[in-house]
Amino acid sequence: MSHPHLPTTQSAVRAVEELAARRGRKVRAQHDIGRDQTFAGLAGNYGGGGEPAPVPHEALLEIGGRPEVTVRLFTHDEAVVTLDGIAFDVRRDSVPAFLDAVWSGLVHVKARTFPPSTTMIVTVPGEPSYREGVGLRDLTPWISGLIR
Repeated sequence: MSHPHLPTTQSAVRAVEELAARRGRKVRAQHDIGRDQTFAGLAGNYGGGGEPAPVPHEALLEIGGRPEVTVRLFTHDEAVVTLDGIAFDVRRDSVPAFLDAVWSGLVHVKARTFPPSTTMIVTVPGEPSYREGVGLRDLTPWISGLIR
């Protein structure tokens, strides 16, 4: 499934803020702008063809409610969404759909007894499922309530 293209960090921040507002959640945003403030600043001062690269912009979004959600948006179409301490690598364009799936209940935890393992699975319609391992020390009440 194709998601709206989010060409900049600011467009992704706006999309997440709009989605969170529709879900009745508050968003606190912290912006890091400039080469001296971002990870992208370590990559060099020039883009392709010797032209000055655009000013890097990264953002950290903390979203209220259960589960605890943080979204770290990086300059180069990358994002890390953390749900109650479990981090998922998500493409920037997919972040709103990923969050909507979480808040719609399309997330569960699969536990296996042999060999022992626990995996959090987020099902975003039209995309492959996102999966991350969950350690015993990572089990929060919210995560434990999702175990199947």
